[in-house]
Amino acid sequence: MDRFLEILSPALVFAALGILMGILLAVAGRVFSIKKDERIEKVAECLPGANCGGCGYAGCAALAEAIVKGEAKTSACSVGGPEAAGKIAEIMGLEAEETVPMLAHVTCAGKCGISKKKFIYSGAADCAAAERLGRGDKVCPDGCIGLGTCVAHCPFEALSIRDGIAYVDETKCRGCGVCVTFCPKNVIKLVPKTSPVRMRCVSTDGGKAVRSYCEAGCIGCKICEKACEVGAVKVVNNVAVIDHSKCVGCGKCAEKCPRGILEVVTEL
Repeated sequence: MDRFLEILSPALVFAALGILMGILLAVAGRVFSIKKDERIEKVAECLPGANCGGCGYAGCAALAEAIVKGEAKTSACSVGGPEAAGKIAEIMGLEAEETVPMLAHVTCAGKCGISKKKFIYSGAADCAAAERLGRGDKVCPDGCIGLGTCVAHCPFEALSIRDGIAYVDETKCRGCGVCVTFCPKNVIKLVPKTSPVRMRCVSTDGGKAVRSYCEAGCIGCKICEKACEVGAVKVVNNVAVIDHSKCVGCGKCAEKCPRGILEVVTEL
């Protein structure tokens, strides 16, 4: 009997200690628990759930938390657009911010046979890898490499490679900006979806240099600038730049451009 008690007593002591620790942990969990703001879940429900990272956060849940903390704007999600921004602003008790739907645009017209190459690249099918090798295979220092890094990272399958350069399917693009982040040549830009005229070159080389390696590059001739009656087109550092807030879509700049790189969008 004594032997039995010698074995049972420590077991009972450990059991009692276990129960006591469990109670203490439960109490501590309630006392020190951090109550989660219920608005986080409500904001998350307004977001598209794409987790594309275009907002700069790891995913929609992280963005929702940042919005509630006041670290991100209610309009931070370009994919959700004005509708989502409005709902989020209502949850936060704020006035809805004005948002402009954006679209990815490839500012390069140097497709195969148009832009000269300086060597034949046969490495990994990755623009970043090719860019590290002499800034890519094209003579143009700012031209699209066309190996599809943007295509691989687009969460909405809105990009493809056509004739050696990236192409955006505007019916699929949600303006998240992920492709902009991954393009090593900064060829892809976000432009207002309603912008009627878009530029397809970003080369800042002089006209003579551009003519030597690309049949479609901007030569900085300023003909477009002179043709624009509202001052929406300016030549800056040898390349035409469009102020989308001023452009009225008359198309005169595109009509006069001798290189055909100002594109008029007929369907918006």
